[in-house]
Amino acid sequence: MNPIGRRVWAIAEGYIPKGSHGPQPKMTSHETACILNVSEQEAHVRITVFFADKDPVGPYEIAVPPRRTKHVRFNDLDSPQPVPRDTDFSSVIESDVPIVVQHTRLDSRQDANALLSTIAYASQD
Repeated sequence: MNPIGRRVWAIAEGYIPKGSHGPQPKMTSHETACILNVSEQEAHVRITVFFADKDPVGPYEIAVPPRRTKHVRFNDLDSPQPVPRDTDFSSVIESDVPIVVQHTRLDSRQDANALLSTIAYASQD
């Protein structure tokens, strides 16, 4: 299969609610970058997180095997430091091979959960 996607993606909207409702970890409020790598090479992915009132943090480094998908919860990113809760952020996702990135959020602060999913912005490589 021919590689599809782009090497640079952006998610302008990010927010991890502090609280959650329901069984953990399945219903933990979260932000996720769903990454698809259809190439024959491992994708070396770097995520940088941007804030309104402080310097960016990153890179967070992730490997996505060839012809695989990986769902990366921002809640689980902890090195170089955890992504803060109850804080607006944006992210830039860079890869050494073309990938596709989709953004998903689960907000489970209430009984009536909210789920949002959208394709990230792809840069023209």
